[in-house]
Amino acid sequence: MSSEVQENGVPLSPEEKLECITRNLQETLGEEKLLGVLRERDLKVYWGTATTGKPHVAYFVPMSKIADFLRAGCEVTILFADLHAYLDNMKAPWELLALRTQYYEHAIKAMLGSIGVPLDKLTFIKGSEYQLSREFTLDVYRLTSLVTEHDAKKAGAEVVKQVDHPLLSGLLYPGLQALDEEYLKVDAQFGGVDQRKIFTFAEKYLPQLGYSKRIHLMNPMVPGLTGGKMSASEEDSKIDLLDSAATLKKKLKRAFCEPGNTADNGVLSFAKHVLMPLAERHDFVIERTPEFGGRQTYADYASLEKDFADEKIHPGDLKASVEKALNRLLDPVRKHFETPEMKKLIAAAYPPPSKKGAAVDEISPVQLDMRVGKIVEIGKHPDADALYVSKIDVGEEHPRTIVSGLAQLIPQADLDGRLVVVLCNLKPAKMRGVESQGMVMCASVEEPRSVEPLDPPPGSAVGERVFVDGYASGAAAERLNPKKKIWEKLQVDMRMSADCVAEWQGSSLMTPQGVVRCKSLRGAAIK
Repeated sequence: MSSEVQENGVPLSPEEKLECITRNLQETLGEEKLLGVLRERDLKVYWGTATTGKPHVAYFVPMSKIADFLRAGCEVTILFADLHAYLDNMKAPWELLALRTQYYEHAIKAMLGSIGVPLDKLTFIKGSEYQLSREFTLDVYRLTSLVTEHDAKKAGAEVVKQVDHPLLSGLLYPGLQALDEEYLKVDAQFGGVDQRKIFTFAEKYLPQLGYSKRIHLMNPMVPGLTGGKMSASEEDSKIDLLDSAATLKKKLKRAFCEPGNTADNGVLSFAKHVLMPLAERHDFVIERTPEFGGRQTYADYASLEKDFADEKIHPGDLKASVEKALNRLLDPVRKHFETPEMKKLIAAAYPPPSKKGAAVDEISPVQLDMRVGKIVEIGKHPDADALYVSKIDVGEEHPRTIVSGLAQLIPQADLDGRLVVVLCNLKPAKMRGVESQGMVMCASVEEPRSVEPLDPPPGSAVGERVFVDGYASGAAAERLNPKKKIWEKLQVDMRMSADCVAEWQGSSLMTPQGVVRCKSLRGAAIK
């Protein structure tokens, strides 16, 4: 295929292919090896996606890079990682994941079609097609004889749901992803920079099995279009592939896009990582009336960013241009899913939450009694140096006694008098002789060990309910049944976003005053 890859009628050189493959990436591990492969033949690369939640517009970011790979003559494989999804999701049954894998395949192919990527140049494969083979299974066992629990947990820290007592499934996840590189017979794996620890894990352990070390290509983590500073009254924080044009307009109108601010600007980032690389098919145009600068076409992102930073482009004009370009991308996807067959698939793969009062044992964040609390008294536990005993006002007649394991992680003075988020309906439990009547919710990472209490938004009142966006209606359970492990099942999907916003399955934790945040632990688990 390399001889067919041309720019203005001239075949691309290995160096030009390298530039096309690596543009807009945050990091490349093995760039020298990559160039060596390109000087001999076309690169073989794969991108995998676990088939869990619905793909949204941010999936256009890897789709745009896949278009770059094909432009550079690469042989590209797309892996629908159904077995990985089963290991990590911990809730969805295999039958449901099979339906979601079908949905992913239709969605990804429709997205690629909308940006003009020819599907005949791609290979699509499900993980279960080869990961259940005798050879792959034996290699998993071989890997388990080499990998320590520490390395497995560290490798999955940014990707696998982190809990205090992890299941073996989550510890196996990084090893399976590493083995994918060998069994798909590729030179390189492509993913987000949040996959870096899994990539370095693969580079360490595959050679110990006698397999070659692969090249790793990493996209930056791109802020969401609505960003972390969205309206507190907004119901949805993501733009779905099937959102209508009217819904898209409403969400973009609320998106954070401060004049001249190019940092953490999801609207601008989407233009950089999706719209500008596709500009050869559709010019990125800012449409304005003559008195406000007139029509302006941009061939490169640097010029667009500079004009926005210099406030030559108004946020409203940028949003209108992104809206137009996004609708152009989404229209073919929307059309693909208009058929009765596709509507039936969506309903089966993503059944709606049960209605209030329905006799279904549904695990939902509505069941969590999370409240804004104020630490009014705090001191060391008399029998445990690692524990604090706090009195926390959560809006009841008397403050609650809550024991936390923060004494060796956060100075007492930093906690005294501060607002926190408290989970109030756990079953009371004695900790070294002191009964704890709740839990202070924190962002937490294992290496290096660091913990930050969640911060309610400014203006929040003591006792105010903290809820997951889209799950504000309905009463919390009076007390969570420990036998059903409701908190444990919900907690695995709680983590901090790239903007340090607390989320459950991508939806923000919030009060009527705004979103809940932490200070700095991006991507951390919430415990």
